[in-house]
Amino acid sequence: MDHNASAPLLPEARDAIVAALAVEGNPSSVHAEGRAVRSLVARARADVAGLVGAEPDTVVFTSGATEAAATCLTPHWTRDGREANFARLAVLNTDHPCIREGGRFQADSVTRLPVKADGVLDLCALDAWLEAGPPGVVAVCAANSETGVLQPMRAIVERAHAAGSLVVCDAVQMAGRLPLNAAAIGADALILSAHKLGGPKGVGAFVLRSTGQRPAPLLTGGAQETRQRAGTEATALIAGFGAAAMAAARSIDDSDRLRGLRERLERGVLALSPDFSVLGGGAERLPQTAMLHHPALRAETAQIAMDLAGIAVSAGSACSSGKVGGSVVLDAMARAGAAIDPDMGGLRVSFGPRTDEASIDRFLAAFRAFWERTGAAEPARRVA
Repeated sequence: MDHNASAPLLPEARDAIVAALAVEGNPSSVHAEGRAVRSLVARARADVAGLVGAEPDTVVFTSGATEAAATCLTPHWTRDGREANFARLAVLNTDHPCIREGGRFQADSVTRLPVKADGVLDLCALDAWLEAGPPGVVAVCAANSETGVLQPMRAIVERAHAAGSLVVCDAVQMAGRLPLNAAAIGADALILSAHKLGGPKGVGAFVLRSTGQRPAPLLTGGAQETRQRAGTEATALIAGFGAAAMAAARSIDDSDRLRGLRERLERGVLALSPDFSVLGGGAERLPQTAMLHHPALRAETAQIAMDLAGIAVSAGSACSSGKVGGSVVLDAMARAGAAIDPDMGGLRVSFGPRTDEASIDRFLAAFRAFWERTGAAEPARRVA
């Protein structure tokens, strides 16, 4: 129940990885072995492109979404063969650290835009930033990894492009969970990660709106990935990514069922106490993500209890190993007026295509037993 941290490896992806490991050669070589490996990479590139409605030649493979973000968040881009330099960057103060920290921009050139109480970007703040200076780069996580709240990407892109700015869309949590069309969104770069949608860890990609507009490469020294990312391609991981993308594309219509499971889970928890709330519950969200909050319940305590019951959930995001601490997402929402105690955190439950009603009911039974054992006994006391 922690797919937003990492989804289980799909059988299709595992099979593709094992098969690719048996194919010898370097995809940059011109002999038969090299061509065989190169065909695996090309097939995966087409499959990843198909998941997001893009052309294969716009997909650039990386070691993951963090590297993709570091590549795209640069002041230096090329537009139709000409250098284009951007002096400033805007991010959301609730974004994943790989976006929020600004990539290759200097710290003093990065502005963190506020969100409203429901976690959605304050578009007035974006408008003010766009009007306050020259064209820049706007980077946004399309779906928040903690609350699942969706951002109005089309409105963001329209405003930024009208001001001459670029848009980098981190679609890591959205890809494979909701229909995603790169052309419809219109972002200049789209960031993806394989392991969030059932592929292997250690591979990701960025997808460009046009091959004529691209960021300055982060890794240089070779001609791989159309000179956008030097280094021999991790063929087996890329093959697994492609297989997972294909599987995700086939299950994309499952969102209504997942939304029903999410509502079943939320109803069960809210029934335990009137003080429980769903963070971002009034906004559009991912269909399989719920972040639960109670002002007297420390999220880490509930997480440990669920772990002891054999259920993996999260007390926020898992952006670093062993992370325990406050959530910048909850802090930002609380500052905007949400009835949240950020110190107590939120319990994130996230699931996927293989989750069923029995899984939800098992979580609810374990959580109810925990609550009756601790929180319900002394509702006025903080459970820590």
